[in-house]
Amino acid sequence: MSARQRRRIPVTVGLALAVTLAGCTAGGADGPGGAAGAEGAAPEGTIGLLLPETQTARYEASDRPAFVSVVDRRCPGCTVLYANAAQDAAAQLQQAESMLAQGAEVLVLDAVDTVAAAGILVQAERLGAEVIAYDRFLDGADYYVSYDYEFIGFLLGSALVGGIDARAEDTAGGRTDGERPGVLLVHGSATEPNALAIAAGTRRALEGEDIDVLAEYYTPDWSPDKATEWTEAMLTRYPGQVDGILAANDGIAGGAIAAAKAAGLDPVPVTTGHDGELAAVQRILAGDQYMTVYKATDQQAQTAAELAVRVLRGEDPRTTAVIGGVPTQLLAPRAVGAADVEHVIVDGRVYSTDEICVPAYEAACERAGLIGPDAEADAAPGPGRAPVLEVAR
Repeated sequence: MSARQRRRIPVTVGLALAVTLAGCTAGGADGPGGAAGAEGAAPEGTIGLLLPETQTARYEASDRPAFVSVVDRRCPGCTVLYANAAQDAAAQLQQAESMLAQGAEVLVLDAVDTVAAAGILVQAERLGAEVIAYDRFLDGADYYVSYDYEFIGFLLGSALVGGIDARAEDTAGGRTDGERPGVLLVHGSATEPNALAIAAGTRRALEGEDIDVLAEYYTPDWSPDKATEWTEAMLTRYPGQVDGILAANDGIAGGAIAAAKAAGLDPVPVTTGHDGELAAVQRILAGDQYMTVYKATDQQAQTAAELAVRVLRGEDPRTTAVIGGVPTQLLAPRAVGAADVEHVIVDGRVYSTDEICVPAYEAACERAGLIGPDAEADAAPGPGRAPVLEVAR
C-alpha cells in the first residue's frame, strides 16, 4: 500500500505526561522522543510538527506540548521534530524540507500560507511522506484535523446579534425609533482559509438581521495592533454608531476593545472573540468582551498526534468527514459567555480560578461566583479536558 493510499481509523486520545521540549527535537538524543527514542524503546520513525506563528498563545502553550506528550506516550521510539515559522511561509518551507531530510515520514502541518504550502506537499509526496493538515485545510493533504470554522463564524455572528439585542432591551433611551444598530466586522487574515470560513459563517448569521454592517476589515497576520489601528479609525468615522464589533479571534478582540476604551466608550461595543484565551476569559468576566468560542486545542493536538502515530505505523485510519476530498477529523467548538465560564472553563480544567482570578479580576470573579464564600473550591490547574465532540458537515 502506498503512503497516499492509507486512510481512516478511529481516533481516541487520553491524558498524557508532559514532555520538556528542547530546540527542534522533542527530547534529547537519549530522552523521550529524542533521536534514539525513549530508553529501551526501539526506534519507530520520525514525525514533524510545523506550527505557523507565535502571536496566538495556544500554539506554544497548548498545541505543541499536548502533541508531543501523546506521541511520547503512544510511540516511545518515535522522534518528534518541531518548528514554528513565526508567520514566514518561506521559513516554513525550509523547516519542512529540513524535517524531510532528517527522515520525517509524517508531517503535521499548520500552514502559514496554504498556497505556498503546496510546495511542502510536493516535497513530501516525492519522498513518500504523508501530510496531515492541522487546523487549516490543505488541498491535496492526506488527512485534515480541525474545527468547523464556518460554524465558528456562525456562533460569533449569532452571539453578536444576541448581545446587541440584549443590550438594547437593557438600555433606556439611546437610538431613535427605526434606527438600526451598526457593527464592525474585524476578520482574520485574508490569506488564511479559516479566516475566510469564519467570515462566511458570520455573514450567514447576520443575513436578514436588522443590523447595518458599517465596515469590515481583513486583519493582516491576525495582528492585534493592526486591528486596534483600524478600529480606532472606524470609531472616528462612525461616531456613536458602532454597537457591536465582530472580532474573529481573541487577539483581535483585545485590540478592538483597546481602541474602544481609548475612544472613551463605556460600555465598549458588544465584542466577540474566539480561541478561549485566558485574557479573553478575564475580559468576559469584567464585562469588556461579550463572548469567546472555546476550542479544546489540546484535544485537537492529541487527535492529530494519535492520527500521526497510526499513519506512521501504516494503519488505515477512519475519519468523521471528507472535506475537499481529504479525510477529515472534525471537533466541535463551544460558545462561552460569562455564564459559561465556571462550567466550561473552570470545571473543564481549561484555566483554574487561581489563573483567572488574579488581583485585577478578583471583583469580577466574585460577581460571577467563581471565588468568595459561595464559590466551590476549584483551583486545579492544567490544560482543557473538555469532551471531544465530533460534528459532520
